[in-house]
Amino acid sequence: MKIYKTGDIVDIKGNGAIQKGMPHKIYHGKTGRVFNVTRRAVGVVVNKRVKGRILAKKINLRVEHIFQSRCREDFLKRVKANDEKKRQAKKEGKRVQLKRMPVQPRTQHFVRTKRNEPEVVEPIPYEFVA
Repeated sequence: MKIYKTGDIVDIKGNGAIQKGMPHKIYHGKTGRVFNVTRRAVGVVVNKRVKGRILAKKINLRVEHIFQSRCREDFLKRVKANDEKKRQAKKEGKRVQLKRMPVQPRTQHFVRTKRNEPEVVEPIPYEFVA
């Protein structure tokens, strides 16, 4: 069993083998933050959409129905990599770009048709079969 602490981010996944402390079907697959820890259960704050609003709901679940969330792994990995880049740049005395950049367009090139004949794309004609 995993030890959960207040502030941990957890994923809710109902386990049918244990019916006690099971989440309602609305909360299955949701991610929340632990606000209370007891011997067998944890309290989790989850956002729930009700009509046009999003409400913060506090629910109590047994530990069999929750798992440590992996949603922050990429962020934490990026923070460590950025710190390392900053350290290297400071040592070398130059600036470094740390912001995420979207994928740039591909570079230009010629499409040759010497051995690559153009393919005609057209819809198949409709045939009425009676």
